[in-house]
Amino acid sequence: MMWGFPFFLGPSLLILLPAVAFAAYAQWKVRSTYARYARVESDSRITAESAASRLLEGAAIRDVAIERTGRRLSDHYDPRRKVLRLSAPDSSSIAAIGVAAHEAGHAIQHARAYAPLSLRTAIVPVASFGSQLAFPLFLVGLFARYQPLITAGIVAFSVAVLFTLITLPVEFDASRRAVGALREAAIVSEEEIGAVKEVLFAAALTYVAAAAMAALQLVMLLSLGRRR
Repeated sequence: MMWGFPFFLGPSLLILLPAVAFAAYAQWKVRSTYARYARVESDSRITAESAASRLLEGAAIRDVAIERTGRRLSDHYDPRRKVLRLSAPDSSSIAAIGVAAHEAGHAIQHARAYAPLSLRTAIVPVASFGSQLAFPLFLVGLFARYQPLITAGIVAFSVAVLFTLITLPVEFDASRRAVGALREAAIVSEEEIGAVKEVLFAAALTYVAAAAMAALQLVMLLSLGRRR
């Protein structure tokens, strides 16, 4: 989810500069790390799709399909449809296997009824609606000097911020499960585990950056609302 703010808010936008800088760094880090390890073949030569299948099978999960997704680094697990989508299913690189294992980690979370994942899935519609509605409500209330609309905008955006915060334990736990499962299945060597961790840590930074951006946007709204 992404939330944009117009640039006529003046000095208040300075609050966002640290998060903008961190987000840019996180994007660079994940792309450069993935690109580096996408050129490193695993010793096992197993493909990302096969690795994900083995991890799911090892967790006794047999009702999750694996599909190809078109865009690079668009890998994700859809808990509503029980589909694991991989951008490089035929690759046997450390990067592709690490990302596939991470998404399999989400499927394992789902199968084990991991509470933060269940909560995140439940609030997705509300968070999405709130992120789209929050700023229009806030702006109308701000210009009309109508406090109930300002408050409604802040409350709506708070749900979106909550989504990004809940996402953090979900993502870190999926990576932890991925590393453990890869070790147990002996899909990558112990020497390659470090590279997998590096790929997953870089990916996790993007979620930390998103949470920081959302939190500072909320701080900006609260600051503007209080001044008016």
